Amino acid sequence: MLAAALAAPTPTAAPTPTPQRVLGLIRAQFRSHRPPPPYETYTLVRSQKATNGFPDFANSYTVHVWVRNVDRAALTRLVFRDEARGPLKFDRPAFNEARDPGPPTADVFEPAPARPHPVSEVPTPEPNYTPLPVIGGVRTIIESDYKVESLEVEGNELHLQIYPIRDVERNRLREIYCDRKTYELHKLIATDKLFIDKGPVYPVTFTITMGMVQGIPVVTDLHGVVGGGYNDDGQEVDYQFRDITFPKSLPEWYFNDRSYAQHANDPGPL
Repeated sequence: MLAAALAAPTPTAAPTPTPQRVLGLIRAQFRSHRPPPPYETYTLVRSQKATNGFPDFANSYTVHVWVRNVDRAALTRLVFRDEARGPLKFDRPAFNEARDPGPPTADVFEPAPARPHPVSEVPTPEPNYTPLPVIGGVRTIIESDYKVESLEVEGNELHLQIYPIRDVERNRLREIYCDRKTYELHKLIATDKLFIDKGPVYPVTFTITMGMVQGIPVVTDLHGVVGGGYNDDGQEVDYQFRDITFPKSLPEWYFNDRSYAQHANDPGPL
């Protein structure tokens, strides 16, 4: 009877993480997929409309890209409507720079550069993030770049509105949508810039759609809205990242623009 009278202890519910810790968990989940594979290829489709509402064909295009992630060096090649390929061109795809955004595996938590970088400049390699040490079964995740202004549960998603604690121009995330259980990213709202040749720089708000390719989080779509009083063609612009692959290797000459002339008459990459 005594044994029956002793009730089993009521299990203690796991504490609900604070909004700030949730943000840390989201970043930690994204970091768990880093660094990205050494090589990636993709097709970038850029489209925009003119001020009259019709397609702006002059500034809409499709380009194939082959990237080496250790230094973000890339071979790019325009694709025309008749499937003809343009000349070989060297680039370093990047967000918040005066060139096409990318690559799809870009670090979405990475701060914008403090200054514009020329294509010839090799960016600082991405740090190789390792899991934080566990002491006594407790892992501390500190999020110090942003403060969470609101956290809402919307169906199977968490929706966070965040704002930078410091470096407002560089820490560009403003909203995050992620899986409620796994913390995998679904969508982001972020700032960016439109660089006008020999002209002003306009602020851009990007809606970034995320997906997964071979277990790697990637950017699949961007929708940009240009602000700051911009009233020319391309007030809204869309980028689609398609045919994303992670080859085990690519020819070394793809990433040395000085070698392109030697391959100008070759069929080259398609």
